[in-house]
Amino acid sequence: MAAEEAGVVGRAPVCLCVLCGLPAAGKSTLARELLSTAARRGWRAGLVPYDDLIPEQAFQTRVLEDGAKLQEMHTEWKLHRQAVLRCIEQFLEKPQALAEMQSSCQINIAAWERCIQALLQPEALDRTQAERAPLLFLLDDNFYYPSMRYEVYQLARKVNQSRSEPIPTEVILEMVKRLESPNPQKNSWEAHSISVNTTAKLSECDIQSVMELISSALSNPLSPVEDNTEQTEADRLKCATSVVHQADQACRRLISEAMKTARENQVPPEHMRSLATQLNESKATFLQNLRRQLLQEASFTQEEDIDVERVVKRAVDVFDRERKEILSTITNENK
Repeated sequence: MAAEEAGVVGRAPVCLCVLCGLPAAGKSTLARELLSTAARRGWRAGLVPYDDLIPEQAFQTRVLEDGAKLQEMHTEWKLHRQAVLRCIEQFLEKPQALAEMQSSCQINIAAWERCIQALLQPEALDRTQAERAPLLFLLDDNFYYPSMRYEVYQLARKVNQSRSEPIPTEVILEMVKRLESPNPQKNSWEAHSISVNTTAKLSECDIQSVMELISSALSNPLSPVEDNTEQTEADRLKCATSVVHQADQACRRLISEAMKTARENQVPPEHMRSLATQLNESKATFLQNLRRQLLQEASFTQEEDIDVERVVKRAVDVFDRERKEILSTITNENK
């Protein structure tokens, strides 16, 4: 994803390269090779390792929890990720204005300084060469949701690691389920994507392929962002309505199943009425929260198709757990 930065960081082209993949998949090794190759080409290149920039507590989302607590942690984690992109944007606007960063409280400033040191003082380049040399950011993170990668794409348009602690196996397995690989056929904004097999030693051909992709992005910068606020809001409302409707239908089926189970367990009529009331109140609250979450946090545009079925399934799983708890409580009271 490239953006031409006229009059901000010289007149040099800028490329934001997303390294997407599972933990320990070889992204950091690939990044080191790309940094070395970029330096030989006379480019300014820097690595942006999210694990170093984002405070450790924000990564507690790796602990699989349920309900409101998980949502709260997810929101905080998302804010930290957005802070990283703001730092990149601020650097492109004012490379020397490190002290003015508004997002300093949400990232590790020392780690950020290390990220941009090579960009501010590139070796073997005089000032004139440095101002015109292509500028490459390698963003090293999992980026397993398309929406994460789309935020980088939006930034590109707007501006026209060795791991100290091993990640638990169950966390990686959960991320395997969530990882949605770049899909240029579905998302046009992921056209500049390439997959690299890192199970074996990286070959010169692998590095060359990635560098050619980056060179192509630098030569074809993205068009500036258009003001399509009204369309975005319309898309957001349409998608939220669809998700909530399908979730409502799924919740109704789950409630019917719960009532059937209660009857089979010979739950008394008065407790059946209590069960129905609790389940319907729970459903109403769940759908209200889901709709608010979709309208406030989700990012839907004409260029990014959301997997509605996948979103509905994840959301309904939350309600299903609460449904089972309510049913279990009522059933146990009558044993």
